[in-house]
Amino acid sequence: MLNIRPLLFILGVFLSTLTAFMFIPLLFALIYGEETVGAFMIASLATGTCASACMHQGHSDRLRLNIRDMFLLTSLTWFIVSLFAAMPFTLYHGINYTDAFFETMSGITTTGSTVLSGLDTMDHSILIWRSLLQWLGGIGFIVMAVAILPFLNVGGMRLFRTESSDWSDKAVPRTQDMAKQLFLVYIGLTVACGLAYHAAGMNWFQAINHSMTTLSTGGYSTSDRSMAAFSNGAHWVGTLFMAAGGLPLLMFVHTLTQRSVKIWDDAQVKGYLIFLITISGSLAFWLWHDQGMALADALRLASFNVVSVVTTTGYGLTDYTSWGALANVAFLFLMFAGSCSGSTSGGIKIFRFQIAIAIMREQLKQQFHPNGIFKERYNGRAITEDIIRSLIAFILLFMLVIVILSVILVMCGLDPTTSLSGAITAVTNVGPGLGPVIGPAGNFASLPDVAKWSLSIGMLLGRLEILTVAVLFHPNFWKY
Repeated sequence: MLNIRPLLFILGVFLSTLTAFMFIPLLFALIYGEETVGAFMIASLATGTCASACMHQGHSDRLRLNIRDMFLLTSLTWFIVSLFAAMPFTLYHGINYTDAFFETMSGITTTGSTVLSGLDTMDHSILIWRSLLQWLGGIGFIVMAVAILPFLNVGGMRLFRTESSDWSDKAVPRTQDMAKQLFLVYIGLTVACGLAYHAAGMNWFQAINHSMTTLSTGGYSTSDRSMAAFSNGAHWVGTLFMAAGGLPLLMFVHTLTQRSVKIWDDAQVKGYLIFLITISGSLAFWLWHDQGMALADALRLASFNVVSVVTTTGYGLTDYTSWGALANVAFLFLMFAGSCSGSTSGGIKIFRFQIAIAIMREQLKQQFHPNGIFKERYNGRAITEDIIRSLIAFILLFMLVIVILSVILVMCGLDPTTSLSGAITAVTNVGPGLGPVIGPAGNFASLPDVAKWSLSIGMLLGRLEILTVAVLFHPNFWKY
């Protein structure tokens, strides 16, 4: 039997947190005298009222959740928070609820796909709300949950591990301490990123917004031109901090607490950095040698766009689809990559590719020596059967969701390039797709409502690692 009262109470805690953050854009609206004052007041009142009702109905002296409750709580939290977080958009003039929900789900899952245009002249309150959604969705919202849930006698660490794909043991002994350290590191990196952006020529408002959407690997910008509206120095700042956002946040915590840097001791981090350097360097050489681009520009454009796609940030700097067939194919496959588990990025993640390669290597050895016993290891650990089963199930479901979404988009009347790349970019949480409609130079505004709702569900599935949501549809989940 599901524990309804604890679920209600914890959902109320999340909604109350969302209500508190709504006061930030409300403050901006008051300062700049914008029409969105009423929108944020109504949205915060409605969200706060529902939060209070949930916490009142769910309050109990004993709030304990089992693993089934945690799976349901994870999915419900993201969906219900998105429903309420969309209210300021839909109360804002000219935005219907379908577009509002799409924009919100894209923000809170750090996908970065957008239906909005005219960002350069848009109200400050709406722009800061979009950035806050991505910042919260990246890691801040989850860290707050990990910090709150232990006080409710709930396994907060279990929720964090359900939301992310990190299956490794946690070195920090206490969940509360770990949550605090993660949150402080996340804030510190955000502040550092904002200062670097400001030093590179952005004004403070632009720097604050872009620092939040860079560290969260979300990709929302304050300009329709995205990062192309800013200096070359800002592009390099973005490249550095997007790459940092793709690293496991616990690595920064361990570096600070243990006062030692051991990047190359982690196979995932090592593989991720080598992958970025190799692909960026190869593409830069191709742009310089075959496309006649200046070497400095080739390095900057290649590095920024590769890091943006691999970390699933999705910032636009240039329309890389105009670079030719090689670039189109390369970026299509890069959409799948993702960066490290335990980071804010989406995608398949580097560690899954590394494990798949290790399994393939083991199988090849077995072919040459049928009677031999081989056991591949990853980061000093044996790759067990449950890890292999989980990997296979994830990849199959991942591809199945993309196929289903692609078919739905084609049935909505979209062309094959838009349909396939749209499905991929939603499930991998990258942001822009390929082609003139949803590519780096376009947006998702012209898509039919059915397509937007379908892609919104795809974003949620991708952000929650597919299996977290898929388990809810298994008949046995609801039997007991």
